[in-house]
Amino acid sequence: MTLSTSGTGTVIAAALVAVVCFAIGGVNPATAVGRSQGVDVATVGSGNPGATNLGRVLGRKWGIAVGVLDVLKGLVPTLVVQLTLGTWLALVGGAACVLGHIYSPYLAGRGGKGVATSLGAMLAVAPWVALAGLVVFLLALPFVKRLGDASVLATTALVTLGVVLTVRAEHTVGRGVGVWVTLLSLLVLARHRRNILAWVGRLRG
Repeated sequence: MTLSTSGTGTVIAAALVAVVCFAIGGVNPATAVGRSQGVDVATVGSGNPGATNLGRVLGRKWGIAVGVLDVLKGLVPTLVVQLTLGTWLALVGGAACVLGHIYSPYLAGRGGKGVATSLGAMLAVAPWVALAGLVVFLLALPFVKRLGDASVLATTALVTLGVVLTVRAEHTVGRGVGVWVTLLSLLVLARHRRNILAWVGRLRG
């Protein structure tokens, strides 16, 4: 079923989608896995409750596992909304998943940086864009050596792709997806401001 983009019913549906997806996105696998291993991820390493920090503390396999879970919590809800209610509400759901991850209601508004959850949401709505970002990440990682720096480069590429999609899309939905990709990517970049400042400092040094 695809809903129109007007009417009270759509507004109510969008609100429900936003609330449910925000609640799902707020579930923090890094915190849960850390606690199961006797570690409070908020008090170790960088203190960020995300896959990268958990991987540094508990090992790569745990970091990868949490990263996959973060991708799935963006992918699955957004894809379900996409298939049942249409693209416009999927954009609402995907954004809510990412915002829930970054500002988790279960962690008093704290959360991760949103890379993996954004990737999952984009895989549901714009898979070729998400895969392009993933390719940039994988190509950059061997050179920059840091997950955060590779994430910044990949997200910067996604901002560029989002702008291109917005400008070149022939239909309103395509332009909406382009704006959505751009805004999500800018949000993730903002969450990486320390990485960006550190990178600039290293280049100047």
